[in-house]
Amino acid sequence: MDSRTSTITLRIEQMRDAMKAQGVHAVLVPSSDPHLSEYLPERWQGRQWLSGFTGSMGTLVVTLDRAAIFADTRYWTQAEVELAGTGIQLEKITSAVSPQFIDWIAAQLKPGQCLAVDGQVLSLALAHQLRAGMARAEVQLRTDLDLIDAVWAGRPVLPGAAVFEHLPPQATVSRADKLAQVRAAMATLGQSHHFISSVDDVAWLLNLRGSDVEYNPVFMAHALVSLQGATLFVGAGKIDAALQARLQADGVQLADYVDAAQALKALPAGATVLMDPRRVTLGLREAVPAHAKVREAINPSTLAKSRKTEAEASFVREAMAQDGAAMCEFYAWFEQAQGKERLTELTVDEKLSAARARRAGFVGLSFPTIAGFNANGAMPHYRATPESHAVIEGNGLLLIDSGAQYLGGTTDITRVWPIGQVSAAQKRDYTLVLKGTLSLSRACFPQGTLSPMLDALARAPMWEHGLDYGHGTGHGVGYFMNVHEGPQSISKAIPDANMAMEAGMITSIEPGVYRPGLWGVRIENLVLNVAKATPEQGAFGSMLAFETLTLCPIDTRCIDMGLMRADEIAWLNAYHAEVRARLQPLVSGDALAWLLARTEAL
Repeated sequence: MDSRTSTITLRIEQMRDAMKAQGVHAVLVPSSDPHLSEYLPERWQGRQWLSGFTGSMGTLVVTLDRAAIFADTRYWTQAEVELAGTGIQLEKITSAVSPQFIDWIAAQLKPGQCLAVDGQVLSLALAHQLRAGMARAEVQLRTDLDLIDAVWAGRPVLPGAAVFEHLPPQATVSRADKLAQVRAAMATLGQSHHFISSVDDVAWLLNLRGSDVEYNPVFMAHALVSLQGATLFVGAGKIDAALQARLQADGVQLADYVDAAQALKALPAGATVLMDPRRVTLGLREAVPAHAKVREAINPSTLAKSRKTEAEASFVREAMAQDGAAMCEFYAWFEQAQGKERLTELTVDEKLSAARARRAGFVGLSFPTIAGFNANGAMPHYRATPESHAVIEGNGLLLIDSGAQYLGGTTDITRVWPIGQVSAAQKRDYTLVLKGTLSLSRACFPQGTLSPMLDALARAPMWEHGLDYGHGTGHGVGYFMNVHEGPQSISKAIPDANMAMEAGMITSIEPGVYRPGLWGVRIENLVLNVAKATPEQGAFGSMLAFETLTLCPIDTRCIDMGLMRADEIAWLNAYHAEVRARLQPLVSGDALAWLLARTEAL
């Protein structure tokens, strides 16, 4: 610990030296890259390198005499451990209404002092807020400095892995058709050009995939789409000649990754450019010349890719069945191994990942497996390491949050399993979380409902007992794509019109409760928005309901039956009957016996 924290302290001091050399009084280091990705290539993990905090989300601010990490409830326990001894304080974010660090910076700096942030990794939307906040505080804002580059010796280079094509039958819509879809949206908005930086949008639009970002099948690239053609800005050598020819046949030309800004500067007079302020950086927006007009609006591809086609939904159902079969194999082995082998949280990751790797269509994991026993399960984004992990023995709850990438879909599931004896308090927490999952899973709602409006349905059964959780209830999920995608979010977020729930969207449902130092419970399924027939069909608009896609038993040994209603038990029994019917043909032996035992009706 002393060695690690002294390293972090040294890096912070080096940053302060670089700040003084530039006349800067504070530096903002967001968790982002030039594409504003959630998961970052090593080159852009500057916040982690500088602070030692490894959470996937968080913002670092360094002043000449203070340093702070701003993180939400998912990371509080983790941050307290990782920041101990570094001199970096944890600022706990309790509300997403406005970035707290803006007010914090304004309070630290005096009028006339200077804040620096690299505009090449700062979202345009956040830049608007930051400029307004600094203007109120009379603080200068510089966005032309990459101070991380000044202090990070040996900073990793751009990733160079090859790009590959997502092919039929799993690629159910052609590249040409997707480009036509986006151009139709551009024409409706009166835009001659559309610039796309978000890597999942680029990958979806061009039916391409890559491995530049761990767990996400994407690659570093920008795209500039006009009404006549398109240019893909990607690293040299990442696309082979055969794929380049197929792209050119669809009107897509290649250019070097670093030439994206120059292409924007070269836009002709009278050009009108569509840019998504939440998905493009300030640096790229500022490359657009004054003679071109910019319209800030959501990427049409973001909306389109969130609405899976019926053909895509069919492949997702197949992927879910393969994923469920893998979990049956793992859990059958795991239960037999208890008391006979030394089992740790690392064992769970190793064995479960191996079971998935044997299934048809498997490509890789969709995020790092979270296996948390007892107190470790109380950290929503916990990850076991060889240096720090728990042995699974004695009594308690084991939380396993895991997922995989298949050619036909992306999975994400959380289950909690009893180890030894489970207390009445643990059963109560488990049951109330389950009731929250079931409450939202059974919902029927008008098409176009803003997704945050559904959040309370999952929380209400827990609120009745004074419980709540700090993270969102559900995130969108991609199609052999990022496990987290928008625009829908079932959460306490302030709704906007782009969050409307439409048929074909896939979203997680994952309420939880966390007892720091004791245990955590989260029960997660993925669901698909489907049309719902009602007795008042058409009179009050179209209705949607959720089809539960995830196929894996929900452990019934942890349920406090005194808290369950008859209709909730009926839903759970029907779900388990479906799980049994769908998975039974895919498993045999011990896995089949485990499946039959765990899907017995209550």
